[in-house]
Amino acid sequence: MEKGDRSFLETSIGGLRTRYATKKSTGNTNIGSERLFNLMASYLSTEVEDIEQYIANHVEYTLAHTRYNFDVNSAYQSTAFSLRDRMIEYWNDTQSHFKDQEVKRVYYLSIEYLMGRSLLNAVTNLGLETEYSKALKNLGADLEILYDQEKDAALGNGGLGRLAACFLDSLATLNYPAWGYGIRYSYGMFKQGIRHGWQIERPDYWLLQGNPWELIRHDVSYRVSFGGKVVWTSDEEGNSRPTWESDHSVIAVAYDTPIPGYGTLNTLNLRLWEAKPAAEFDLSAFNAGDYDRSLHSHQQSSTITNVLYPDDSTTAGKSLRLHQQYFFVSATLQDILRRFRKTGKSFSEFHEQAAIQLNDTHPTLSIPELMRLFLDIEQLTWDEAWPIITKTFAYTNHTVLPEALEKWPVDLIGSVLPRHLEIIYEINRRLLERITKIWPGDHERASKMSIIEESHPKMVRMANLAVVGSHSVNGVAKVHSEIIKKDVFNYFYELWPEKFNNKTNGITPRRWLLECNRRLSKILTSRLGNNHWVTNLDDLRKLSQLVDDKSLQEDFADAKLQNKINLAKKIKAETGVTVDPNALFDIQVKRIHEYKRQLLNILGVIHRYKTIINTKAEDRKNIVPRVCIFAGKAAPGYWRAKLIIKLINTVGSSINNDDGISNLLKVVFLPDYNVSLAEVIVPASDISQHISTAGTEASGTSNMKFALNAGLILGTWDGANIEIAEEVNAENMFLFGLKPDEVDKARGWGERPISSALADVLKFIQSGAFGEPYDTFKEILDPLWRGNDYYLVGQDFDSYLNAQKTIDATFRDKATWRKKMILTTAGMGKFSSDRTIKEYAEEIWHVKPCKLSPTDAPINTPSKSESHHEETKPDGVKHNESVDTKKSLHNESTVKTVSDKKHE
Repeated sequence: MEKGDRSFLETSIGGLRTRYATKKSTGNTNIGSERLFNLMASYLSTEVEDIEQYIANHVEYTLAHTRYNFDVNSAYQSTAFSLRDRMIEYWNDTQSHFKDQEVKRVYYLSIEYLMGRSLLNAVTNLGLETEYSKALKNLGADLEILYDQEKDAALGNGGLGRLAACFLDSLATLNYPAWGYGIRYSYGMFKQGIRHGWQIERPDYWLLQGNPWELIRHDVSYRVSFGGKVVWTSDEEGNSRPTWESDHSVIAVAYDTPIPGYGTLNTLNLRLWEAKPAAEFDLSAFNAGDYDRSLHSHQQSSTITNVLYPDDSTTAGKSLRLHQQYFFVSATLQDILRRFRKTGKSFSEFHEQAAIQLNDTHPTLSIPELMRLFLDIEQLTWDEAWPIITKTFAYTNHTVLPEALEKWPVDLIGSVLPRHLEIIYEINRRLLERITKIWPGDHERASKMSIIEESHPKMVRMANLAVVGSHSVNGVAKVHSEIIKKDVFNYFYELWPEKFNNKTNGITPRRWLLECNRRLSKILTSRLGNNHWVTNLDDLRKLSQLVDDKSLQEDFADAKLQNKINLAKKIKAETGVTVDPNALFDIQVKRIHEYKRQLLNILGVIHRYKTIINTKAEDRKNIVPRVCIFAGKAAPGYWRAKLIIKLINTVGSSINNDDGISNLLKVVFLPDYNVSLAEVIVPASDISQHISTAGTEASGTSNMKFALNAGLILGTWDGANIEIAEEVNAENMFLFGLKPDEVDKARGWGERPISSALADVLKFIQSGAFGEPYDTFKEILDPLWRGNDYYLVGQDFDSYLNAQKTIDATFRDKATWRKKMILTTAGMGKFSSDRTIKEYAEEIWHVKPCKLSPTDAPINTPSKSESHHEETKPDGVKHNESVDTKKSLHNESTVKTVSDKKHE
């Protein structure tokens, strides 16, 4: 389905507008249900004039604007509301269909979702871009301008959140029954600015003008409690029963965002929780003149969902993070249990109705929380509850870095979640009992596998808890999965080898090619003969047969140049730096972290700069011009990462103002990296850098995005780089540096002399060439002098420079470069998130697609003998339509659901 292609909606909706009727709608005794059924029996029209009316209605009735103040913002808001209306119809019918089919559902728990903008994604997945473009043009607005009016939802930060967003898109597109759960952050992580080269953090007021894509569910809320103590008493039968007497609580209120699938009516839901006070306002304190105390409960509760990843370098910060994570999982599990109870099934069947996926360790508290609910609320025994737990949960590990494997002080958990600490200790007691029985006397094994770390202070190892409580533990790239089996969780792998598996990450081709790179998308569709590749990315492999086609090479090169021109305009607007689109665009955009080695990149840039200024003017014509582009955020408490940003900006400022080198080298740092900025950057890369120390990057997905968009990779033998090399051929990448099995040996070498090239770069910084004292960067540069920096920048430096030389030589050979571009895109079929989700569904969750296109005869719909009838469009205009001649995407009647449920 190309952008604006109506074929899907014409067959599914545009002709037959009768909606799916749930099996349970018959006999509904709600007041007015028959009349309500008839009023809600039709989908919204897809005709341009009707879309115009829907938009106009929202301008007046939702925004309360007059016809005289239809500005860009009101055009965006009303357009978004009209699309949300349509998605709500599909969402309601999707959920009713899932309920009727009694399907097992997937619940995806992630602390962050980096969703990006929704407008373009909505009209693309719904196949309505052409209709909306025409309707808005008739109303005096431009859809293309509205795309840029939308603010990115500040619900995520990096690859973890973007992966979750890609997974939701694939789950919907593949028609799997699933829900996403997370937190509705008021201010995101932070809005990044750059002042005098330093990162500054400001609140991200992304909700200042509201969010038209979400619906607040005042009727879906749950109490979440904290603190207090556990009191044990005996019941009538003499059994000891715990009662958690909490000392404070908040209310979790649901906000729902519909997630439309591509080429399907199936629409899923992302449910985010916002914390509200259990007691909104203390009137007695207010009347007594204590105005601050009167609002204390409100302020305390809102803090929980204000910010993503609050700085945990303080005790208060750690406590806030723990409150935040428990708030998230408690509300989510209460919601899941409410839905399960409606089935009337026994809790012994819970795992047959629910698969809960933990996206990293942040939601791990859901394991002891569900145990608490089973034991204390549902009155199950331990032996009844624990097998259900381990059949329900699955855990995805996203890191091998020890500091990223979450740990919480035992005393902190005891003060915030006393009952959960008891449960964790009991899980651990049973675990150690089993270990001791199998490996008697192996104290080292028991110590490493214990959920409780006997340190000072004692800590709860959340990763260990996740492994113990899950039936599946997966890595996100082949090399990563091997590392967690052989190193991170090696003892657990020896105990439960059947738990461990690999699910290599993927990206959605809808957002990361079809939407963000229209030029290349049109070329692919034209050359492949159809747009089947949008949902079957393996079709791209056919391009390899056309690699010698000169016109295809020219098409790829022209698309790349136009995308680079767009990025050059963005760079000028954001930084004031003018760059040449004909230069080689060398890009590294990702979270700033030492292991991702932006430091290696900028040191390489300094070496290039030195080389240029030491080259005679007449010889500079042989130098390939470069634009080195950086973007990414450093965590607020991560000082060394902030120093790297400062170094990049300091070097860039000097180079960009050196008229003596002309346009041979430019260095830019684009602030506030997010999805919408990535959608401009990714299609424009010639080279993208993925240069983490081998064995430290779990997978990475930005490498997939760049490669899919015909950008070549400069990378290490790490994460998904290895699998990309297998698919596109390593000859079409520029790989360098130590391999994973060489890293530990290199770290054991101790201090050693550094290369002359690296020494020259460090001396150049020391000389004051960039106008900043060396001491400013001493903390990140001094370890390099010793030749044994932990992330092995010094070890890989010369290999990195050699790879850069190869890139320069290859870029000069335009024909060879263009062939590599084509072959890179052609080899990226494996890295669709559709493939990843199919693997999760079939091998971990054991769920099947449940497409909203029923074959059974709908209730209250005309028979074939009544097929020519008069139907009323939503705006009251009547027309004749043939009920049985219009068919859905799979030649099945698409009919609407009227649910007997209050809400899902």
